[in-house]
Amino acid sequence: MERHRNISEFILLGLSSDQNIQIFCFVLFLFCYVSILVGNLVILVSIQCSPLYHQPMYYFLSNLSSMDICYTSIVTPKLIGDLLVGTKPISYGNCMLQVFTMHFFGGIEVFIIAAMAFDRYVAICKPLHYMIIMNRAKCNLLVLAAWVGGAVHSFPQFYLAIQLPFCGPNEIDHYFCDIFPLLKVACTDTYITSVLVVANSGIIAVVTFVVLFTSYIIILFTLRNHSAEGRRKALSTCGSHITVVVLFFGSSFFAYLRPPTTFPEDKIFALFYTIIAPMFNPLIYTLRNTEMKNAMRKLWCQTLFLKEAHN
Repeated sequence: MERHRNISEFILLGLSSDQNIQIFCFVLFLFCYVSILVGNLVILVSIQCSPLYHQPMYYFLSNLSSMDICYTSIVTPKLIGDLLVGTKPISYGNCMLQVFTMHFFGGIEVFIIAAMAFDRYVAICKPLHYMIIMNRAKCNLLVLAAWVGGAVHSFPQFYLAIQLPFCGPNEIDHYFCDIFPLLKVACTDTYITSVLVVANSGIIAVVTFVVLFTSYIIILFTLRNHSAEGRRKALSTCGSHITVVVLFFGSSFFAYLRPPTTFPEDKIFALFYTIIAPMFNPLIYTLRNTEMKNAMRKLWCQTLFLKEAHN
């Protein structure tokens, strides 16, 4: 590890050096982060305090909300702080920690989204066996598998990152530590490492996308035999899920499924999968979901009523 000690910290160049843009971004991302925390916490509390928690779909949704909070909290608070103070240093240790946790929680989120697609497939294609197939033990196993999958994805990325020698320069053209910007400032030939990074991310992304794509093709094929009302309800639920998949996977594919180099657009696409998608997830899953809206209305109306009665 001594070869790393020439660099004790990195300088994140951030989104822009323009002061006015920094102020605008500070206000915007502070609003986004507060929205992410409030939205996902409302979903978590609403599900935990209602009978919906015992339904597999909402059990997975509560796990997805937890991952959204963890995932976005790795990057966004530091980004907001850097925009406020102007300086953007990050220690070598914290930089490596960002690499690991981003890929760990991001991997878990990808696999939970896949589990939610499997849940919708069972609910629509095998409704009579739904509660047998998607019992709580199976749901727990799927969530555990998501955590294992996140670890299997993140540990190789982390190992490749800590093996890189850094001897200068120490400026990273990004607003957080990620593997491709680090490869750019490493003082060694990074071709083999780059191929391994793309292969790791590519296998995860392609396999998950094939599972999602296949699930929804089968679901759409099965819906032909449902009533108009049944199709409408199923498509409404699946539509929310597909929107999340497009937001998260679209930007992630651009970031990792390509030749291992950096582009100016990388930071814009990174904003989608680190901040924008987690911010929209609560809106997508609540505004288009009648059961979720009813559970939230009932819980929060009861809370306000009890508070007023107590006063």
